[in-house]
Order: sequence, then C-alpha cells, then structure tokens
Amino acid sequence: MSRQNYIFTSESVSEGHPDKVCDRISDAVLDAFLAEEPNARVACETFATTNRVVVGGEVGLTDKSRLAEYMGKIDGIVRDCVRDIGYEQDEFHWNTLSVQNYLHPQSAHISQGVDRDGAGDQGIMFGYATDETPELMPAPIQYSHAILRRLAEVRKSGQEPTLRPDAKSQLSLRYENGKPVEVTSLVLSTQHADENQTSDHIRAIVEPYIREVLPSGWLTERTEWWINPTGTFVIGGPDGDAGLTGRKIIVDTYGGAAPHGGGAFSGKDPTKVDRSAAYAARYLAKNVVAAGLAKRCVIQVAYAIGVAKPLAIYADTYGTGEVPEAQIEKAVMEVMDLTPRGIRTHLDLNRPIYQRTAAYGHFGRAPDADGGFSWEKTDLVEALRKAV
Repeated sequence: MSRQNYIFTSESVSEGHPDKVCDRISDAVLDAFLAEEPNARVACETFATTNRVVVGGEVGLTDKSRLAEYMGKIDGIVRDCVRDIGYEQDEFHWNTLSVQNYLHPQSAHISQGVDRDGAGDQGIMFGYATDETPELMPAPIQYSHAILRRLAEVRKSGQEPTLRPDAKSQLSLRYENGKPVEVTSLVLSTQHADENQTSDHIRAIVEPYIREVLPSGWLTERTEWWINPTGTFVIGGPDGDAGLTGRKIIVDTYGGAAPHGGGAFSGKDPTKVDRSAAYAARYLAKNVVAAGLAKRCVIQVAYAIGVAKPLAIYADTYGTGEVPEAQIEKAVMEVMDLTPRGIRTHLDLNRPIYQRTAAYGHFGRAPDADGGFSWEKTDLVEALRKAV
C-alpha cells in the first residue's frame, strides 16, 4: 500500500521567469510555422539574458523556398512575446533588446525517419493522473500554478500595478488518508516595482488572491507563510538570471509527483514524441482515472527513432486499481493508436496551439474550443470500460 499520511511539495514559476520566457518564445516560433504548414518541423531553443535573446535550432517547411521569409519573422515573434509577458525594464525591454536568430533547416538524417511515420527520437514518456483534484492532477502543482496565474491576471489588468512578471510559488500540502487537507507552508517570491516595498507589503498585496485560489480550510493558523523571504526582488527576469528553453520539465508536468522521462516539450513540433507521446500518456492516464479504473495511474510509453510502433507500454495504479495493470495496458493500446502519426491524428496536434502551454503547466487545463489541450479530454471513458 502507498502512504496515506504525508507532506508533499511542488513548485511553479510564472510566465516571466527567465526559463519560461524562453519556453514561450520557442513555442511561439513553433506556432508560427504550424500556422503556415501543419506538417512543419520545428525544434527551437531559446536563450535569454540581459537585453538579449538568442534563438536557434532546426526548422523545416515542405516549400523550402519559404524558409527565408519565415526566418525574417523571428525578431517580431520574440518582441511580441516579451511585450505580452510584460517586460519593459531598463535591462530587458521588448523594444530595445537584441535578437539573434540561428535557426537552420532540419537535418535530412532526422527527417528521413519521421517522413516514414517513425518517432522523431528515442525515449521514454510518462503520463499521470490522480483523483485528488477535479482536474485529476496532483494538488501541490495544480494550486501552485493557480496562484501564479491569478497574480499574472491582476498584474496585467492593472489591478496590482506594482507587481512585475518574474515569480515563483511553492506549496507543501499535508495529506490525510491520501487526500490533501492543509497547506503546511507556502512560499511565494514575486518581482515588484518599488525597492521600498518590504516582504510585509508584498504579502498584503498577494494574500487575498492566494486565499481566493486555494480551497477553503487549507490555510490554517499553522500554515507557514514565506513571501519574498530574501527581501527586495526588483531586478528580475532574464536580467536577473539567464533563461533557457526546457529547464522546467517538472513544473511543466506533475511537480515531482510522478516519473518523468527527461524530455522537454517547448519548441518541439508534434512529430517529437518527447512532446506528443507525453501528451498521449497523460490523456490515457486521465481517462483511466476518469473511468473509475483506478484512483491513481501512471502510463509509460517507449519509442525508437524512425520506428512507428511503441516499443513498450507500462501501467501502474499504485495499488488503487479496480482491474489488473496488464488489462489497462492492453486496453489503452486498443482504444488509441500510439504510433506518432496516430497520436497526432487522434489529438489533432498539427495546429498552432502550443504557445499557451508554455506557462502554468501543460496538464490540468481545460480543453479549448480550437483544439488546445485536447489531451485533457475524457472522451475515452466508455471505450476503456468496455475494453477491460
């Protein structure tokens, strides 16, 4: 039996965190190419530091003559992202920063395997779901995201004009009988405008929004609050600390509550199974839990570069399953084609829906009408029940 009484901690970072700025830019580049051609190939990496953004990696269009045209759009894409996030500080400003573009055509040796419907790389991917929240996500990461997303809303609306884009949150939740019941400690560090603002000033600003987001009764007199514990946080973003695409893979997924295969998501088109198969694994795990087949479920899939068929499928329900894991493994293969093309088709991934995933988690979000977060649907419930 898994533990029922314990404390577990997860963190999130805001859209203005240096690494998230880079994830956002990489996914914006991806969306721009997918908007031009659904089968565009993109593996875009971004680096950001004081008043400078460097973009590099591989891209590909069927009409290679159009690549130069799209390369010319990168500067504007970068500046639009930084402006939307909210950076207009002296040493990192959307209008004055330097943009260097080192994107180049995709390697023919990589594309040849993908062109045969094979996986874009080898690797292992995990998907996870748990019934401890309505979104079937682990509570510490889900609510860490929710706090920062709410603070971003009031910052951008002008309701809290002294808040700035860079922020981090961290929740430690006490579990009782396997369910979260209390916040034992809460950490929030947020960039702000005025050097005279103390930690107490910042807490007075953010506490009402935190209480608004968290479930009633979770904050108690025993909860430890750590708001801007180092004091002043005026210098932030890529000026305060360099950023890089793909450095927040645990923030992007389950906050450490489930295994991770190691591959990042942002900047990668859906032929890359690091991204698409991780989405498919989450989709399957979520549907297993939504179907009542388990209270917790992790699904692992494995691939080889250039090979379409997944090498292996693994399921673990942590002792909460209503049916044996072997039956779940068999069922998920029956209800979904887990070849790279099958995943892209089933989840309709060849579309510009990725920029919105770059902050506040790739999972635990509501499916969008235009196909965004399609992997969060629970439309396989009846098929899975029938299959087992």
